[in-house]
Amino acid sequence: MVESHYDAIVLGAGAAGLMCAARAGQRGKHVLVLERAESPGKKILISGGGRCNFTNIGAGPANYISANPHFAKSALARYTPRDFLDLVESYGIDWHEKTLGQLFCDGSARQILDMLLAECAKGEVEVRCGEEIASVAQSDGTFTVLTQSGTYSALALVIATGGPSIPKMGATGFAYDLARQFGHKVVEPRPALVPLTLGGEEVLFREISGVSAPVVAQAGKARFAEAALFTHRGLSGPAILQVSSYWKPGEPVTVDFLPDCSEGWLLARKRETPRATLRSVLREALPDRLADILADKLSVDVELGNMPDKSLLDAESRLARWTFHPNGSEGFAKAEVTLGGIATAELSSKTMESKRISGLYVIGEAVDVTGWLGGYNFQWAWASGVAAGEAL
Repeated sequence: MVESHYDAIVLGAGAAGLMCAARAGQRGKHVLVLERAESPGKKILISGGGRCNFTNIGAGPANYISANPHFAKSALARYTPRDFLDLVESYGIDWHEKTLGQLFCDGSARQILDMLLAECAKGEVEVRCGEEIASVAQSDGTFTVLTQSGTYSALALVIATGGPSIPKMGATGFAYDLARQFGHKVVEPRPALVPLTLGGEEVLFREISGVSAPVVAQAGKARFAEAALFTHRGLSGPAILQVSSYWKPGEPVTVDFLPDCSEGWLLARKRETPRATLRSVLREALPDRLADILADKLSVDVELGNMPDKSLLDAESRLARWTFHPNGSEGFAKAEVTLGGIATAELSSKTMESKRISGLYVIGEAVDVTGWLGGYNFQWAWASGVAAGEAL
């Protein structure tokens, strides 16, 4: 059995954990990273379709959900998307902006993981994978971590094991159990950035599985203008994934299928082309199968010239605020991230250190800070990792 002492032990070799370890190691700290999986950075490698949407150039506090919306401000201000981009460029990694400020590798997500491991190597960080943690304890200011391979101790411990989203990648709620062990509260975790499921009469929409269209989707007060995708289970696509983080069970999700059309557009079409039908008009703007199902649902299949203005305005209104009633989500198995997590009330927003337990830090997805779709969660991983790494 190995017995070793370090300045800091980081639990989790994901984005936040590796960033934290690299920063601390390069500051001269003796750092150990323990990872349960057989290799580091598994979520990094599958992100962005394998190209890693590594940040969003516009990332700011408004793009995050937390019980304390102010908590993320400090870390995000001190390590910005431009700071991470400078690091990416220093490694000669080519990148491109896709849409809405989303930055991706031209090549592979492997480049980002290799960069983080190289940064760790510069700081002589030890990364040990395949380490199942049996227990974590603290006594006399020292943390002791017991695994099947040995006992490791350090004055500082960093929880960077993420949340339970995508369990097939090895994700668990370990971070929450550990936080509770040390007296921290946990904001109830829920799947976020997740497809929503439909039942009842809305099952009809499953028949157009694979069809997508640009829409404005809304849940609560949150609105996102991106694509919606119909699936064999319900609703997905960027617009739906975004609003899923704000959706609560029992509440509706509304979709504007024609966000570029101004009020009265159907009345105008009635004057211009009175012999057109609503079905044919919708087919001009939307995929045929979607246009057909909406026309069928509206039960209007006569020429526009034969429709009363009130009926046309009613159809406009329904198309602008089509109400879906999701009966659930596809859960953590399909959620890109976890909403909720270790409560921020007892963490320092500057250093990510526990206010209860000296030397205990929490970073990344394990914290009750959840970003939008589009590189925001990676930016939180980098920023929170640097905040802790600078403080260790």
